[in-house]
Amino acid sequence: MNRTPTIHGRRARRSSCAIAALPALLALLSGCDDRQPQPAGGPGDGGPAAAQPAPDAAPPASVAAPAPPASASSFAAASAHPAVPTAVPAASSDVVAGASQRYDAGPSVIASDSIDGAALRKRHVERLKADGSPVTVLRGEGPLELGKRICEAVVPRRPAATPVLLKPNLCGFDSVKDPAKSKGDDGVTGRITQPEFVRGVVQCLKARGHTKITIAEGCGHSHKFWKDLVQRTGYEAMAAEEGAALVAMDDDGVFDVAGDRPGKPLAIRGIEASHVPTLLMPKVLAEHLDRGLFLSLPRLKMHRYSVISAGIKGMQGTVMLSDSAPAYKQKWRMHRELKPYLDAKAAGQEDRALYLSSLRVFAERLVDVLEISTPDAVLGDGAPAMGGDGFQLLRPTAEMVAVGGTNPVRVDRVVAELLGVWNSPALARELGGHRTSPLIDAAAKRFGIDLKATEITGDGADLLKAPRPVHYKAMAPFRLDWEPGQAPLPGGGPARGSEPAPPPPQAAPGGAPDGGTAAGPAKPEARAARLPPGARVVLDGKADDPAWGRATAVAWDTDYAGERTGFPTRARFLWSEAGLHALFELSNAGLDTDRSKPVGEERKGLYREDCIELFLTPDPGAPKRYFEVEIGPFGHFFDIAVDRGARLEDTAWSSGATIAARQSAEERTAVIEALLAAPEIVKALAPNARLPMNLYRMEGKEPRRYLAWSPPRTSKPNFHVPEAFGVLVLDP
Repeated sequence: MNRTPTIHGRRARRSSCAIAALPALLALLSGCDDRQPQPAGGPGDGGPAAAQPAPDAAPPASVAAPAPPASASSFAAASAHPAVPTAVPAASSDVVAGASQRYDAGPSVIASDSIDGAALRKRHVERLKADGSPVTVLRGEGPLELGKRICEAVVPRRPAATPVLLKPNLCGFDSVKDPAKSKGDDGVTGRITQPEFVRGVVQCLKARGHTKITIAEGCGHSHKFWKDLVQRTGYEAMAAEEGAALVAMDDDGVFDVAGDRPGKPLAIRGIEASHVPTLLMPKVLAEHLDRGLFLSLPRLKMHRYSVISAGIKGMQGTVMLSDSAPAYKQKWRMHRELKPYLDAKAAGQEDRALYLSSLRVFAERLVDVLEISTPDAVLGDGAPAMGGDGFQLLRPTAEMVAVGGTNPVRVDRVVAELLGVWNSPALARELGGHRTSPLIDAAAKRFGIDLKATEITGDGADLLKAPRPVHYKAMAPFRLDWEPGQAPLPGGGPARGSEPAPPPPQAAPGGAPDGGTAAGPAKPEARAARLPPGARVVLDGKADDPAWGRATAVAWDTDYAGERTGFPTRARFLWSEAGLHALFELSNAGLDTDRSKPVGEERKGLYREDCIELFLTPDPGAPKRYFEVEIGPFGHFFDIAVDRGARLEDTAWSSGATIAARQSAEERTAVIEALLAAPEIVKALAPNARLPMNLYRMEGKEPRRYLAWSPPRTSKPNFHVPEAFGVLVLDP
């Protein structure tokens, strides 16, 4: 997008300051924290929880037990891989002796306490793209039997000396409850991978000759909480009986300093351009990805935020982030964009576009984690699988099953069908066109996986030959409940098919789909709320002026071609006799700006850096004449009047902007507030006016992203397509 490089003074005032770090979303999204009298679950694998403390709640304090001497450390004893009683398998056609196995792990990816993330990603992406192996569904009588059988059917064979890491879902719950006060519900049962299922997998591995087996999970709570949890759930007793090590992938003051230091965070090189540039990896996971066998053992269940919890969602338990210390308590940052939605919901406002935008960003981040830490196999505990919301509402399936495979994306696709949310028109009606979990959509697109070609085997495959029941309660205010024989759900009953149809264009708040050109879909609409006479908005970059509560937000993460990017932007508008007020909230912001330039002077070439752009047409009858205002995350600006018909650009035109900006490099966010008071804009503001408008954002260097609210859908990035503009509707 070329600009006439002319500098002119502007009637503009600027302020820019650093934004404070967001309150810890961990406390907001989990049902409790370490300060409560009894243990309670954090996000871990469970993710956002229904209980919502005050938005400004502080993060739970780390209550790490002091590291005991090595000679007295209970962890040191567990992490030393005690001798595992080994059953020698009888000779058979499907058993290969360890000495005859051929397996090449390739060059090491660990060097000097850091990990070659680029090498891991390359290795894993190549495998995921090529892995078209079947997904196995088994029916059985209980978790122990199913754990053994799914392991035997799915887990790749490795030499007996290969160390094995098992990652169950051990922390996917809100809080521990007193069964006597909760109608028999302990708060944990039904939410986590059952210890007997894990025992079955351990016994399968021991039968193959493996002697170094570690069970590990990342919970995001104190060492004291971990010890209480593994005792309450029976994991500690099971691991001791089977001779397996049991550790937390946490830098909690014990697991990161004692024994083999399994919870020590290791830096990851080569992921700066990903959605998780601050990701760290627990040492025990890095070692098994490098020279071992890594198996994910999720509980198969619905999840109130991600729709299902299985192979992809299970990676949340491995997350450590360097944004703050301790790293294992930063898991909440994976879904930090959810906080504005929860705040609005608490205030009585339902902003579905914001909800969807946060969910899509969360999906992209988890797919990044999956790409770096891909398990060798996923073995899902569905004995039984759970409908509901995964936390407070549980609806067990009629059958006990296990689902497994070596491609986590294909496994999740089958789990979604088992739970009734694959190719679901009813789900698409609520989630912006997604007919299954957005996590599955994002992963399939990222790795180019043709999910319609997924082969399903095993004695439980026939369960998927007819539409499955669905029982799902979302964090957003909707739920799906359907059983075979009932009338279809709104939007259509569960549809059985090989692949969901592509999501339709993203819906705007007014219900209109995201449009491209005049001949394409209907144009999206944004609304500007009218301020009372004499009212003013304080512009300080905080976005907390009560007036903004009157405005309905629009959110988008699409690029110029209409493809979703995982880089969401949220915008709100107000209007008054003073001019047009605009608020932009940027997530995943790299803040790539030359800050040596003053913010009080017009900035030519700003479009080459990170910035947002607002294109506004004051006269709908002259669509090729419009104003362009560019604003950077630190308050730099450039404005211009464009006449496409006459091929003129007036760089002397001034938007009369007052701008305030705040930004946080730690949170990768920016907030921009602006008042555009140019006489030509003020004159166009009238009740019920419908002004053509488009919103854009430039982000990053390699790759450079060109984001658009109403995508022009051009072959190359081009924002000057007035036919593709959406509409700004001014409230009366």
